[in-house]
Amino acid sequence: MKSADTAVLDLASATRKFFKRVLPIMLVMLVCNQLNRSNIGYAQDHLQADVGIGAAAYGFGAGLFFIAYAIFELPSNVMMEKYGAKVWLTRIMISWGIVSFLMAFVQNETMFYVLRFLLGAAEAGFFPAVIFYFARWVPARQRGKATAVFIAGSSVAAAISGPIAGTLLTLDGALGMHGWQWLFGFEGILSVLVGIVVFFLLDAKIEDAKWLDSAEKHALSLAISAEDAEHTTADTGKVNRWKMLLNPQILLLCGIYFAIQLSIYANTFWLPSIVKRIPGTTDLSAGFLSSIPWICAVFAMYFAAKWQDRAKSRKPLLVVALLVAAVGTYAAAVASPVLALLFLAIAAMGFKSASPLFWTIPQSGLHPLVLAPAVAIINSLGNLGGFVAPFGFGLIKEQTGSVIPGLFALAAASAVAAGLVYFLKERLASPADQQNVNDQQPVNADRA
Repeated sequence: MKSADTAVLDLASATRKFFKRVLPIMLVMLVCNQLNRSNIGYAQDHLQADVGIGAAAYGFGAGLFFIAYAIFELPSNVMMEKYGAKVWLTRIMISWGIVSFLMAFVQNETMFYVLRFLLGAAEAGFFPAVIFYFARWVPARQRGKATAVFIAGSSVAAAISGPIAGTLLTLDGALGMHGWQWLFGFEGILSVLVGIVVFFLLDAKIEDAKWLDSAEKHALSLAISAEDAEHTTADTGKVNRWKMLLNPQILLLCGIYFAIQLSIYANTFWLPSIVKRIPGTTDLSAGFLSSIPWICAVFAMYFAAKWQDRAKSRKPLLVVALLVAAVGTYAAAVASPVLALLFLAIAAMGFKSASPLFWTIPQSGLHPLVLAPAVAIINSLGNLGGFVAPFGFGLIKEQTGSVIPGLFALAAASAVAAGLVYFLKERLASPADQQNVNDQQPVNADRA
């Protein structure tokens, strides 16, 4: 019989290995995901010039991705539970890479709409599958950090997507192809290749992990099982995903996440256009300048992750993040183009930090039996903000010639979401949990 101290060391070792081996794989997948989501933001002007896709059509096509995502999120989640996260994540990556590659051959608005819809259908289920994977591999007290690091990968991807897009766009004319064709083609092929590699690197279950010894496997499995038992098991029957839509807490979570996604995707798809208001910008310089808010967001998310693992409640931190997003966005709307970029960087620090803070609440408060479908519902309905934001901005720009009114609406949405956080329920960290976090800080530092 092993001592309690030995079991704790085995668990710490297993978790540390997960962070060093598996989390980087997830981050590479997320980088590819973000590159394929955001590339149309940099190709917008070129699609208008070469294909005739105007601002409203661009916004509608950009948003169609999220309509398909919402429709196919739950079915994809069901298939993930049937085939396992490893197989399903691989399928998702390869299929979205193929569709993204086909974007290089778009010829009209209809084809643009169809491919954007197919891209959303292909990608549906990606984020819930990753969150569910974390729930099956990472102890609760470290799950917030894992989620924060993972979501921070989207900011890293957004930061590097600008320079990458700007560079690929300069290949205009090479081999008889437009620069935007190089952009879609390269990033699509990259996702397919990474998806193939992931299949051979990712393990389906703790028992399959050859990089863990038997003691580490036992300690990690025991910890996850014990945490599952802590949740209420009043309903252990088959989960009805549609009845979950009537749960007020899940609806509330959907609303808050909707507001967060409004800000994230308005900036994802329209930040290059806002940056180009600065006199003298080119495709390449706009790409580099567009990376500034996302770089700032990476640092903000790092400190938010450190604070949240020490906090008894994540709600106050989430409120602060949403208010920072609201203030930064409002200031960007009334400032000069150069100052607007600075304030959008502040806003990005808020709304990007809000995302990992938000996800720790359903992760800790929902029973494992409903975690995967609940995350799928929250993610799919909340992601409709990804339709409303680009489409709304496109209509506003086509009618007024400016996206400034859209920034006012984003600021208001973040402020309302901050108020809604008050009504959320969460499982507060116990004194024992806090002590465990403190005990694990040297391990966390090693992982970081």
